[in-house]
Amino acid sequence: MPSLAARVRSVGGSPVRDILAVTARPEVINFAGGLPAPELFDAEAIAAAYQAVLTGSPARALQYATTEGEPALRAALAARTSVRGLPTDPDDILVTTGSQQALSLLATALIEPGDTVLVENPCYLAALQAFGLAGARVLAVPGDADGVDPAALERLVVRERPKLFYTVPTFQNPTGRTMPADRRAAVAAVAARRGVWIVEDDPYGELRFEGERVPWIASYADARDRTVLLGSFSKVMAPGLRLGWLRAPAGLRRACAVAKQAADLHTPTVNQLAAARYLADNDLDAHVARVAAAYGARRDAMLAGLADALPEGSVWDRPEGGMFLWARLPDGHDTTALLPEVVRHDVAYVPGAPFYAGEPDRATLRVCFVTQTPDEIAEGLRRLGEAMRGRSGRGN
Repeated sequence: MPSLAARVRSVGGSPVRDILAVTARPEVINFAGGLPAPELFDAEAIAAAYQAVLTGSPARALQYATTEGEPALRAALAARTSVRGLPTDPDDILVTTGSQQALSLLATALIEPGDTVLVENPCYLAALQAFGLAGARVLAVPGDADGVDPAALERLVVRERPKLFYTVPTFQNPTGRTMPADRRAAVAAVAARRGVWIVEDDPYGELRFEGERVPWIASYADARDRTVLLGSFSKVMAPGLRLGWLRAPAGLRRACAVAKQAADLHTPTVNQLAAARYLADNDLDAHVARVAAAYGARRDAMLAGLADALPEGSVWDRPEGGMFLWARLPDGHDTTALLPEVVRHDVAYVPGAPFYAGEPDRATLRVCFVTQTPDEIAEGLRRLGEAMRGRSGRGN
């Protein structure tokens, strides 16, 4: 039989998904997945929205739709984007089947095999997959606790001539860090001077617990004609809806629409209409505020227990929002090697190594703090501490 495509053989599957499969037992307290808390879904109002569109306009809800997306949903998304400081017309938006599809469409529209893509270090894992499947050469841009270093970004853009730079500047996955406004402006200026696309992924930005909102990179004048902004309902409404979107300049947006026609024709009509109806009938911002308050308490519970759970000398940051916390154990620890022992204690995290485009820091790990309640988080950290101490007693 003919062999599989080389790009599939070389990229492989998601380590996060592999860990979730191994830790699916109900007794496991799983800090590995980026799963929103299901008890906080606005299930009743979402069900009412589906009921309304299926009873009020069933022929439309169950029919094919345009590739670009349902007009009512695009109008609602444009209004939400505009009120947050980025003037947007409905025609600026392409609705996608989750924002992950937006990454795949951009990879199809922009990347030829062998093209260079620049990413943060560490980087969102599924973005590395999308760019790898497109045949890209993926290079990490050095940075610090505030995100990518603009001077290093400019040097790499000049030297490597990349097609795009990909960033999650707000509550980044996996680190939880947020790029300050002055650094965003500097990144926008690099793009303007050097002619590179910026792909700004913002699935977590509305989940802020403290601090002030930072403007999108796309809102800076230097970057407006060269930035693609990605958004999603997965973290603020429900991931099962599989609703995302991209906002892009017209030429690139049209190219992504052509790629989407080849991928799935359009995002499910009924889901789009139900989301539009939900936005018309409910206050999503109030719902997000309730979710963010709960997530903030869960972050605090995670922060309160980490010192006892991790080896002495470990370090971590305090994210102002989002879903993830990034930690680094002392030199000599390998979180991939430690994971089997941790899982035997019915708790799990994601080792940091898969998130690196280049040489990984094997002492790092990511935990998600939103899926479990504060009491469950405390118990999970107790188990994690037992596993770490047991492993340390046998040597690393």
